[in-house]
Amino acid sequence: MECPALFFLIHESIMTRHQQNILTPPSVKVPELFHQIMKARTRVYRLFPPTPMEIHNMPEGWKLLLKREDLSEIHSYKWRGAFNFMSARYQEAKKRGVVAASAGNHAQGVAKSAAHLGIKAQLFMPQSAPKLKVEAVTRLGGPMVEIHQEGDTYDDAAEAAHRYALKYNHLYVPPYDDLLVMAGQGVVGDEMMTSPERPDVVYLQIGGGGLAAGVAAVLRTYDPNIKLIGVEAEGQASMKAAFDAGGPVTLEHLDIFCDGTAVKTAGTLTYNALKALLDDIVIVSATQVASAMEELWRVARVLSEPSGAMGLAAARKYEKKLLGQKVGVILSGANLDFRRLGYIARRAGDPTGIQAFYQVEIPERKGAMLAFFKTINPVGLNISHLLVGQYDSDLAYPVIGFDGNPEDFNYFEELISFAGYKFQNVTGRPDIPFRVAPYQPRLLSLPYAAILNFPERPGALAEFLERVATLANISYFNYVHSGEEVGRALAVFSFENNQSRESFLADLKAHGPDFTDLPRDTGHALGLLETSDQAGYDAFAK
Repeated sequence: MECPALFFLIHESIMTRHQQNILTPPSVKVPELFHQIMKARTRVYRLFPPTPMEIHNMPEGWKLLLKREDLSEIHSYKWRGAFNFMSARYQEAKKRGVVAASAGNHAQGVAKSAAHLGIKAQLFMPQSAPKLKVEAVTRLGGPMVEIHQEGDTYDDAAEAAHRYALKYNHLYVPPYDDLLVMAGQGVVGDEMMTSPERPDVVYLQIGGGGLAAGVAAVLRTYDPNIKLIGVEAEGQASMKAAFDAGGPVTLEHLDIFCDGTAVKTAGTLTYNALKALLDDIVIVSATQVASAMEELWRVARVLSEPSGAMGLAAARKYEKKLLGQKVGVILSGANLDFRRLGYIARRAGDPTGIQAFYQVEIPERKGAMLAFFKTINPVGLNISHLLVGQYDSDLAYPVIGFDGNPEDFNYFEELISFAGYKFQNVTGRPDIPFRVAPYQPRLLSLPYAAILNFPERPGALAEFLERVATLANISYFNYVHSGEEVGRALAVFSFENNQSRESFLADLKAHGPDFTDLPRDTGHALGLLETSDQAGYDAFAK
């Protein structure tokens, strides 16, 4: 599911649909699409065998039918459409050569198909494409593939690919908006309906719409009563926008957390097909997708890419309606950049998929943070972020992030309002993801700075604060839940006198948590050597 090319914006006045190599009309009838899918079955298995559909009994009383497209050699379903297109138009493709644009999965499908069919392929990828995916395309395509890295985005690469196809009369392989591509992807649906158990409802992720349209055509033909739900992610719901507008429109902004479905403009063919086939389209958040990825790991021991978990995210969002049902979900891909795991783990909070941030006004004195924690303890919220920075002598304004649901947050607000705290919901404020906690080192007295290693369990931080509440004031604290068993916080404490400071250090050494002193150069970087009591910091740093 790649982003669409800027083809119509660039070439609208000089290109016809024939010159784009798209031979299908602006709309396609479901019977014709189904017929093409049946023909595609005779082609796609020349490259790979069918993928399995696993059955998992969920504790909430429904069955998860998990279609494992991640188990193909390219770890995605994308090979199906590319191979069907290139096989059906083999003579033309062989004579002219093919061109495609992709940031990952589509390029791998075209590369593998080119190597198998002996067709020369020119593949355009953005310069920002992960090295892992570029190397995979090279490995799969071998000498039949030449990679061109153009521009910073998929759209830049797609523009270059179309120019190349025009200049050298190569055959362009569309990522989704083509009858043959849709038909190849649709074989996934045929495999689902010929499995031992058929689904009652299927949640289909949508990018450009090729997979969803092809699969939906098969499922609806086999079972007119099946429930078909399209799924899009927040910030990239181009098909929902098309449904609302009566035709494809271009989104102004595009969220790329689910990068495999990040498409600014839905396909024309796919829009018309899905308009006739889907019962509904639902939207899932990045946090809900991350939670679904975590659940796929628990249930099936698979690391899905974000777009591959969108179907399960939607099922979880509406699971109260699923009791006793067989729920079909397509794990569409597992080409996950390993470096994203930490970020994804932080997003995978409460399964309800909601994360909120609050900035609260509390007194700037020792014990004030503990008092606040005791106030909110009845809510039972999971603290995922805590940012504290002392920049006022009388008041502090910590930012606290929670995972929970709307009822939890309402209860939280009621409690702190009743207790007299002033607060502001700062969810979505631009600085929040960057964890900015400004503070004034000159306000600190006898500072002590360290990295604290807390066990990741409820109440661990509150227990620590209760022990030291009479000894130290939290002048700086920067913590984010990372998904590890140990949570790390960069902390600076200040003290009224040396006796309190020595008692705090003795308690820390005796009872924990584990800690690492910050060396002098780090203290200098934090501005602590410019405090009102440099001697106190020097004493700690020795």
